[in-house]
Amino acid sequence: MKIVVREFDAEKDYQGAQKVEAMSDVGGSGSGISLTTDLLGDLTSRVRHSPPYLMLVAEVTYSEEEEETVRTEIVGVIRGCVKVVTCGKKTDTQITSTKVAYILGLRVSPNHRRMGVALELVTRLEQWFREMAGAEYAYVAIEKDNEASVSLFTEKCGYAVFRSLSILVHPVFRHHINTPRQVVIRKLESHQAEELYRLHFSTTDFFPLDINTILDNPLCLGTFLAEELGGESWAAVSIWNCMEVFRLEVTGVSKMKRGLAKVTRVLDRMFSWLKIPSFPNLFAPFGCHFLFGITGEGPLATDLLTALCTHAHNTAREGGCELVVTEVGSSDPLKSGIPHWNVLSCDADLWCIKRLSKDGGGVALWTKTDLGQTIFVDPREV
Repeated sequence: MKIVVREFDAEKDYQGAQKVEAMSDVGGSGSGISLTTDLLGDLTSRVRHSPPYLMLVAEVTYSEEEEETVRTEIVGVIRGCVKVVTCGKKTDTQITSTKVAYILGLRVSPNHRRMGVALELVTRLEQWFREMAGAEYAYVAIEKDNEASVSLFTEKCGYAVFRSLSILVHPVFRHHINTPRQVVIRKLESHQAEELYRLHFSTTDFFPLDINTILDNPLCLGTFLAEELGGESWAAVSIWNCMEVFRLEVTGVSKMKRGLAKVTRVLDRMFSWLKIPSFPNLFAPFGCHFLFGITGEGPLATDLLTALCTHAHNTAREGGCELVVTEVGSSDPLKSGIPHWNVLSCDADLWCIKRLSKDGGGVALWTKTDLGQTIFVDPREV
């Protein structure tokens, strides 16, 4: 058996790579419940909005001596993209930035795990990051409970835990939620949102310098600003339409639990004035919206953010989504203003980082500096 890592070819590799994706569903250990992802026919959809990007496959070659034939099989995939981001600090004359690479979508078929396939995929992708894309750092997001991935990156690949983030998830109800009358919400023009974000995120870790391309992307449904009447507080958030990138589905849930969840939705739809907090239909392919660029100032900033999340809920409801999702630093001061259900959320998303270049220049000690409470999560990498 011989393992070869090469660039993904959509025409000849799609079926094999899709098979690996299907065999690598996310699931709780021993629970029988898993989360499947449908990339809607585009296996590069989660990275192609951040050029440059690359997808690699690991291909195994089998020699069948008796029949004198050679058979190949794709047993692993990985994706990566590169961008320039701020480093959370500023010199007297300019913003400090660096080129970072993001690793996502590492999958290995169950029959070929613990054979070095994942390590080879990561190594080859890092090589491309350094030599072709000129990245200085690489980072990856890992669930704390995913012991195999944590071990791979921190023990074998030399990554260090850099941040702990919270993934906050709120269901989309069948009823409309009213926003407070004393709050004014308006949609910003793209150039206004860009100016706002460059001003308030210039010293925030991982703020992408190409924020304008994100805000102008058709998947960005807009940036919204909430202000209190006659006050000084404000909050802002942008909405990213993940529904056009991928669909999710929860499988392995008992018929009884699915039935109970359906009952809540039926009651919510029939008696909408009761504002019943119904459980969303996660047991068929569903979409979600992602909130990013969360910021605000003033004593009522968290309350205004809650109003914006309500607006985002109603937007997702009109768009046919089942969930509204966001990700923030575990100690972000605005976190308390984000409505979410703990049963659907995750408070242990680890960001691990590794320095790729030997000559770090002005940001060589980035990962050793004091870290702020806020971090910018790029919606293109969700």
